[in-house]
Amino acid sequence: MKALRTVALSAALLATQEPAFAGRTCEQRQPEAVNVQRSLDLALRTARRLDDSGAQVVILARAGQDLSRWQLRWSHLGYAYRETAAGGWREGEQGPAVWREGREGPAVWREGREGPAVWREGREGPAVWRVVHKLNACGSARGDLYRQGLGEFFMDDLHDYQAAWVVPNADIQARLLPLLRDNQRIDHLHTPAYNMVAYPWSQRYQQSNQWALETLAMAMEPGANTRERAQAWLQFRGYEPTVLRIDALKRLGARMGSSHIAFDDHPNGKRFADRIETVTVDSVFDWLQREGMAQPVQVLR
Repeated sequence: MKALRTVALSAALLATQEPAFAGRTCEQRQPEAVNVQRSLDLALRTARRLDDSGAQVVILARAGQDLSRWQLRWSHLGYAYRETAAGGWREGEQGPAVWREGREGPAVWREGREGPAVWREGREGPAVWRVVHKLNACGSARGDLYRQGLGEFFMDDLHDYQAAWVVPNADIQARLLPLLRDNQRIDHLHTPAYNMVAYPWSQRYQQSNQWALETLAMAMEPGANTRERAQAWLQFRGYEPTVLRIDALKRLGARMGSSHIAFDDHPNGKRFADRIETVTVDSVFDWLQREGMAQPVQVLR
């Protein structure tokens, strides 16, 4: 099981951290203070709106790139879920004495292993929102899963400082919430080989939005415990990917210039007809609305 990457939100870390981009190459530069402030302001306003929604899980999107030439609005999505500092518990597990303590927002916590018991104790504080999503490592053909705060989610050099989300139906939220808290389960359908325009019905690569969609299928259908079965469930439920019209010359240029773009997983008939199908935020939102699986899209400007 690959370890989930968890990043703590702090101004110092955000100012120095090497960013991991969803489907973009890296440009090494320090973030401008005004953009950091805009990102944190967007995160704060989003958190307030999500609190007011009463939801436990939402599908959250950002506009990291300008995709208007493809008639697309949002570039990347993740699952945002409410997390509250837990009370104490004990369970038996042998091991040496190891423990740590700290402060996470208003909540204080302490956890460790002391003799035969594993324990955690704390003071319950206000709920915070965590985001689980997949990101493409800078300048590479690899993707990894991250658990972050809203501030980090919106810190990715946005094209437009806006957010969008849908609130899934209550039964879908109930299925997703325990899954999103479990590192093993969210990793189950993850494929590190990254392709920004991965074909939705192939298992060779996997892009960020595709991981989220396949994970939703697994949450809804226990039998969809492989990528092939998850994709079959999505086809059965009527998901339709976005079709991008990309001619051969552009495909060649994109492939030669970017390690995170490939077209060899697309069927020859569609590829040679310049039909490149892939999973986009817009297509996911449209499908959820069409199938009655989520409330209308909410946009925060």
